[in-house]
Amino acid sequence: MISSRLIEIPVSVTPTDAIRALREIGEHRNWKMHRVEETKMVSRWAVVMPLSRIVRVLGLVVDEGNSIGLSMRTWSHTPGSAGKITILSFEVPAEIEGKVWTNLLNEWCSRLKRCPWKWKFGERSMIGYFQPEFYKSKSQFKKEGIDINKWSNIDFSEE
Repeated sequence: MISSRLIEIPVSVTPTDAIRALREIGEHRNWKMHRVEETKMVSRWAVVMPLSRIVRVLGLVVDEGNSIGLSMRTWSHTPGSAGKITILSFEVPAEIEGKVWTNLLNEWCSRLKRCPWKWKFGERSMIGYFQPEFYKSKSQFKKEGIDINKWSNIDFSEE
């Protein structure tokens, strides 16, 4: 059994963009991967009571390569009355902790079309401007060793 840790990060990108970025990294590094489709129970608050519902979870698991055991699952849900927040869940094996994980997460961030820890004003206003997920996103990326003060999108399509 491989020991690992679970990281959940709210992000501003769609689940398909998040999965695509990891798939591109895996294809570039010749990892064997498989897709995962699951469901998850999430709750949202409607006035004073929580409402539970099931959401679709997309995922990708690395089966072979130097990051065997790495997996990403992602889903979107509505925490309040409108707007969606995407949550990423990484299962990081102990073998790729430290610099290897930080570099992989940095490359994942740079393959996205937009900064994953920043939301536009309209998006924040629709979701709920003071939701804790906005700060949680920045702090989680910072905790994982990502420089949140700068983000650059690198075009990998030319490779």
